[in-house]
Amino acid sequence: MARLPCQLGRVIILGANGQLGSDLAKVLAEGDIINLGRADLDICDFARTRKVITELEPQVVINAAAYNRVDDAEIEMQKAFEVNAFAVRRLAEICSHLKCVFVHVSTDYVFGGEKCSPYSEEDLPNPQNVYGASKLAGEYLVKSICSKYFVVRTSGLYGAAGSGGKGGNFVESMVRLAKENRSIRVVSDQIVSPTYSRDLALTIKGLLQTDDYGIYHATNGGQCSWYEFAAKIFELLHLEPNFNGTTASAYGAKARRPAYSVLANAKLKSIGIDNLRFWPEALEDYLVEKKHQGPRA
Repeated sequence: MARLPCQLGRVIILGANGQLGSDLAKVLAEGDIINLGRADLDICDFARTRKVITELEPQVVINAAAYNRVDDAEIEMQKAFEVNAFAVRRLAEICSHLKCVFVHVSTDYVFGGEKCSPYSEEDLPNPQNVYGASKLAGEYLVKSICSKYFVVRTSGLYGAAGSGGKGGNFVESMVRLAKENRSIRVVSDQIVSPTYSRDLALTIKGLLQTDDYGIYHATNGGQCSWYEFAAKIFELLHLEPNFNGTTASAYGAKARRPAYSVLANAKLKSIGIDNLRFWPEALEDYLVEKKHQGPRA
């Protein structure tokens, strides 16, 4: 693993109010960090984005901003591509011009779900929905423009700040529905690796200590269906809601999702920084952070 001989320098975090952005701000807080939420900077406003970033003279730009409403993207295709591809292209151009490192966060939904074993960074993408296609387009644009970049694909992301675009995250939705005594249906035939955004932020921090640029998969260890994920949430919180599994086809979401989109952190392993823990352990710490339960003994 190649180690950079100097500190990170100035780091700009875009989407700093989101669940990953807020955790990145925490784990990088000891450095020269500039946090920009959407209210501070709309990455779709290219002229202002170029002006602001150029004047700040960063050594690293982390893009944690995204259009991530997967079902809405099927209708709002133009908006999804504007945020996830066209704005990313402009960010890549700015970073290339400034000769700074560009970190761009992507998704397991670039894959089609045809495999029954975890996807490596070398597997060919085959997105099944507009969101996945827009994120893949962003990846290709970063690769074609930047020489110093990290594209970090992750899966089933949840964090303390919640996703602004989604109004929370999966864990909070399950807790809320259970406490409201609502009937809950969760898809049991889509397999993912739920990932705690704080763990992902720590991994990105580790990557930034290297110059091993490229595409990386970064998820918590193990795999489960969304139904199994929900069941573990209820088990840990001692909740017993009216809770049933269903199929993706019966659930009827607008966007088609891959049946299997587990990612293998192969490249992280190859450079010695795959320290992401097993997903149930990460979930327990998240529930403590959100004060849904007390600290573990």
